[in-house]
Amino acid sequence: MTQASDNRLVWNHSTHLPGLIPILEKLLEQPGIGTVTPGVIANVRAHSPDMRVKVSVPIRGGFKLIARKGKTVQEVFVLTELAKPTLEAAIARAMAAL
Repeated sequence: MTQASDNRLVWNHSTHLPGLIPILEKLLEQPGIGTVTPGVIANVRAHSPDMRVKVSVPIRGGFKLIARKGKTVQEVFVLTELAKPTLEAAIARAMAAL
């Protein structure tokens, strides 16, 4: 299980979606969030003018998120003990705080 003391942002890649890191840092301030790891960046056809972060699928110990801005998407892995609706609310609070 994730403990409150081990919440951290993992920097695996040298590039991130513009504006994603501040959102993830705010997300880490929410209770119940453990490790947050940005993953693979890819280009897509559809255009999303604003930053969007949505919960995608459950993984062992948490959820995979999909962050989109412009024609770029990035996977984000969140280890958490929160349920999906609670995590979605925490993401909304983190995005609103910026």
